[in-house]
Amino acid sequence: MSPHPAILVLDLSLPLALKSSSLPDLQWTSQFQASSSSTFFYLNTMSKLDRAVYDQYMTLDVSESVTLAEYVWIGGSGQDLRCKTKTLTKPIKSVADLPIWNFDGSSTGQAPGEDSEVLLRPVSIFKDPFRRGQHILVLCDCLKPDMTPIANNTRADAARVMKAAEGEEPWFGIEQEYTLFEKDGVTPYGWPKGGFPGPQGPYYCGAGAHSVFGRLIVDAHYRASLYAGINISGINAEVMPGQWEYQVGPCTGIESGDHLWMSRYILLRVCEDFGVNVSWDPKPIPGDWNGAGCHTNYSTKAMREEGGMAKIIEAIEKMKLKHKEHIAAYGTGNERRLTGRHETASMDTFSYGVANRGASVRIPRVAEAEGKGYFEDRRPASNMDPYVVTSRIVKTTILNEA
Repeated sequence: MSPHPAILVLDLSLPLALKSSSLPDLQWTSQFQASSSSTFFYLNTMSKLDRAVYDQYMTLDVSESVTLAEYVWIGGSGQDLRCKTKTLTKPIKSVADLPIWNFDGSSTGQAPGEDSEVLLRPVSIFKDPFRRGQHILVLCDCLKPDMTPIANNTRADAARVMKAAEGEEPWFGIEQEYTLFEKDGVTPYGWPKGGFPGPQGPYYCGAGAHSVFGRLIVDAHYRASLYAGINISGINAEVMPGQWEYQVGPCTGIESGDHLWMSRYILLRVCEDFGVNVSWDPKPIPGDWNGAGCHTNYSTKAMREEGGMAKIIEAIEKMKLKHKEHIAAYGTGNERRLTGRHETASMDTFSYGVANRGASVRIPRVAEAEGKGYFEDRRPASNMDPYVVTSRIVKTTILNEA
């Protein structure tokens, strides 16, 4: 018997069916060493109980004159996302209505302890799919006290590049691949503990419990992104089980990076609610399994007009000359993915072709048929920084910058 009257101690040696059917609506814990399956049951039960309690408070009335603004920024690793909430008591119609805020950069790896204050400047607003109502998500730039970008602020240079190229109307469509993992961070979602599923083949764009794992999570992210105002254009299950993709775009210029970063934040929050992890690793499982990329589709106004194929080829040839510079900017750990296998080209050579998913750059069949359109750069890794990748492409193809 538990010494704590509000806590039920449950014997995890009991059958799971009995546990799930006989649980009272109480917090519970275990005095025994749990098996992995029982631990998973425990974590999910706790998640459900916590959500039920949480929902009681989320129905409390809050004045419509109050807006909760979730400030979101890129952390010190250049891949992590951080956030904190500010209460605002005036109408918010644009980023100009939002105050500059700050955070402790020494706790995120973005400033030393003796001069730790980093400023948050709002740059883009999205609806908040978690709090809903008038509440908002705010994407922010990270600045020094003198209002210049901190070292890992890649948006500032991307904004400069996109401003310089805006007459060419660069469009981007980014295919974000990612892998879901169990809460242990080791087992891909849907994989047997300590083992492997059947070989690749039935999972890509699959249907059915035997081949698709995590659709509820993916659909929740899809809906949340649409609600927020993310220009998300589709989703699909990927080649490796537990791996998924969503597409953002077409977006113009800097908007592409803003929407992709906020879509990643929303995915992290959704996975937090479901009690699973998301990995951006470009090769999360070694061996005969596909890696994860962030294929970047690109066009300019001239490429989309009649005769645009010549402009497409011209841009690709420019990128060929800057292959090493692009590879260096296209994500960490990409050498584990770009091997020439599993629908990738070798990172050591540059190639392009029509409908060729084993090339560095793919020209879609429809672009060849119509003589205009766009091309797909297949080299970026799933953990790439969209500000860096999109600006690198524009620097090479439009601005002719090093």
